Amino acid sequence: MSFTLHGLPISGGIAIGQARLISQATLEVSHLVIAPRMVEKEVARFEAAMERVRTEFDAMKSSLEKSPADMHAFIDLHRMILDDPELSEIPKQIIRERRCNAEWAIVQQMRLLVEQFDQIDDVYLRERGYDVRQAVERVVRELAGRPVASRLKGIKGEHLIVVAHDLSPADVMAFRNHGFASFVTDVGGATSHTAILARGMGIPAVLGLHDARRLIRDGEALIIDGTRGVVIVDPDRRVLDEYELRKTEFELERSKLKRLKTVRSTTLDKIKIDLLANIEGPEDVETVLECGADGIGLFRTEFICLGRGDMPSEDEQFEAYRKTVKGMEGRPVVIRTFDLGNDKLLHGDDASSERRRENPALGLRSVRLLLSEPKVFLAQLRAILRASKYGKVKILIPMFSHAFQVDQTLALLEQAKSSLRGEKIAFDESVEIGGMIEVPAAALALGVFLRRLDFLSIGTNDLIQYTLAINRADEQVASLYDPLHPAVMMLLSHILGSGEKAGVPVSMCGEMAGDPSFTRLLLGLGLRQFSMFPARIPAVKQRVKQSDISEIEPIARRIARLDESAKIMEHVEKLNAL
Repeated sequence: MSFTLHGLPISGGIAIGQARLISQATLEVSHLVIAPRMVEKEVARFEAAMERVRTEFDAMKSSLEKSPADMHAFIDLHRMILDDPELSEIPKQIIRERRCNAEWAIVQQMRLLVEQFDQIDDVYLRERGYDVRQAVERVVRELAGRPVASRLKGIKGEHLIVVAHDLSPADVMAFRNHGFASFVTDVGGATSHTAILARGMGIPAVLGLHDARRLIRDGEALIIDGTRGVVIVDPDRRVLDEYELRKTEFELERSKLKRLKTVRSTTLDKIKIDLLANIEGPEDVETVLECGADGIGLFRTEFICLGRGDMPSEDEQFEAYRKTVKGMEGRPVVIRTFDLGNDKLLHGDDASSERRRENPALGLRSVRLLLSEPKVFLAQLRAILRASKYGKVKILIPMFSHAFQVDQTLALLEQAKSSLRGEKIAFDESVEIGGMIEVPAAALALGVFLRRLDFLSIGTNDLIQYTLAINRADEQVASLYDPLHPAVMMLLSHILGSGEKAGVPVSMCGEMAGDPSFTRLLLGLGLRQFSMFPARIPAVKQRVKQSDISEIEPIARRIARLDESAKIMEHVEKLNAL
């Protein structure tokens, strides 16, 4: 019987093939009490399992020598997670103190760490909890005598579609060597590293299906529509024929997009549009250059804090920023200061549970947190300034909402500059500083920021979330997250119009910037700098090159004045059909 499942559209494209079910990760382990004389043997068993997983990661990295840099980065992240004392040392203490089995010890520690990630409001950082789970899963499988390599049995053939409860990036890379068409999972989010990897590899994928593994049978015929987030199980001949045609058209379009890498992103009426990339670390630079980006519009520096028990030093930060700036060979690099959503990431074990808040989105985070920790903020500003010697660097501060936050930040920046001058350390004296507009208060009181800052960047993910009071990670209300809500349109129109009038550049680095269905609308509203996941640049560039701003501008401004989402959507579709 044919039926359809709906999940998160993670990576565009269409795959048609047979289901191959992968055994579900089991982190529900038994708690065993071991004899005192066996404790050290259990510790040794734990250490041996950890070492086997590390060796696995090293072998995998060697086999991917000519692969894009981001694939290596995912392996490095999971290796770094396992090397952190929170997972490499504390489980051994638990084994010794509680005389328990190694599986139970590491899972208990994992749950504690994942709980800390769950407290973070920022969706991207919260989903790093998946990385902790996935890294620990590999260790548990080794301890249980079911290594990850056993999951690869039977995975061979370009028409196979992997169906699993969860997959780690390392799993996906391992399956890639065996050849498969697509994958779907019960869990996972749009910013999980598995999702990012799928987009980078161009593999159609749908995550967050909840019950796919339970409902789909091994060998069953599947159609995966990664663009719409749809999985069709046991389709009839008519549906198969329709999707075979769509698949051919999609692959033809993708091959055309690859030719745009070296083409300038200009509109039909010859207006230059900057298409920039969002990155997580210096290892992403190679991918950015491969996609033909004009520069980096968002360097998420909080990524370098992950998997650590402490904050990175100024020198460590400087090295990451320097490597990125030099790698971009003169192209602009916008470095955002730490956008941390929970003070545990600054204080580690010293941050007690009492310091958490029921709603961390409205608590001590981003620039608020940095201003409360001036030493941390100052060290990062110094590191960024030092890197500015090697290329065109801009500094971006997240989540401004008050004028005094800008003034305090500028004062700290001047302090950082003064200290570097005193130490005779070179930096770019004219480095620009900008602010993210992601809080409705900042959008409505924009003049405060236009007068004090060199540029602005719209963070649509949070701006929409805060405007509509919708937690987009909460599946019960996620359907209400609407980029085309009239209130959102009014704010975007106001921000872009005010920036143009004041002569202050305004970019956009949220999900809307990388969605080609919004490109013409945003161009018409005045956006000239888009920053997005690197793999999305060709599709957005194509839409830019097919657009005439003089034609779409009056239409877009009329759309921004509509007062119903359905009407806005209808008119956006007509705009895209021009």
